[in-house]
Amino acid sequence: MTEVGAAGLDVFYPIVPDAEWLARLVPLGVRTVQLRLKDASSDEIRRQIAASLAVTRALGCELIVNDHWREAIEEGATWVHLGQEDLAVADLGALKKADTRLGISTHSEEELAIALAAEPAYVALGPVYGTKLKVMKWAPQGLQRVQEWKARIGDKPLVAIGGITPQSAPRVVAAGAQSVAVITDFMTAQDPAQRVREWLAWAETARRGYVASA
Repeated sequence: MTEVGAAGLDVFYPIVPDAEWLARLVPLGVRTVQLRLKDASSDEIRRQIAASLAVTRALGCELIVNDHWREAIEEGATWVHLGQEDLAVADLGALKKADTRLGISTHSEEELAIALAAEPAYVALGPVYGTKLKVMKWAPQGLQRVQEWKARIGDKPLVAIGGITPQSAPRVVAAGAQSVAVITDFMTAQDPAQRVREWLAWAETARRGYVASA
């Protein structure tokens, strides 16, 4: 069994929209964070990746860059996350040459097969539960699907995303996820930083629980 927080990923995996959000949250103790930039120029993407790397490297946090693999390679980021559309056009050879670890989103059996063929460092599954972040063409996957995906990918880490809260996260991890990716739950909170602290407290408990049961 792959342990919680495997492959350099922490069990709590927040996703932020820009480097400013990242700079607010990582100092709280975040160990893994994804930078998901939308509608930005290539220069702005590089600037934000560089700023994010400065923070994460100083604080011992893993930075995962969503989609923008060219700029990630140029700035020296070591992780990239791709959706299926971006995966179809990405230069996997260039990512491998740069020793960039890859995470891939999946929502169906077909997408899982495509993802596994790319030999990713981790596989993401979602939405586990319903999410208000955006309209999804995929129905909630549920915990049984998490179990099925984990059985399919073996020791490769599984990241679960979509509608997860600190209250439901223990069930998601128990079903087989090594990391829980979170956006809406803290972004829409009245006090996002305090909500992240709640997540970090849960993450510490999850890590201790795994060690105790190993």
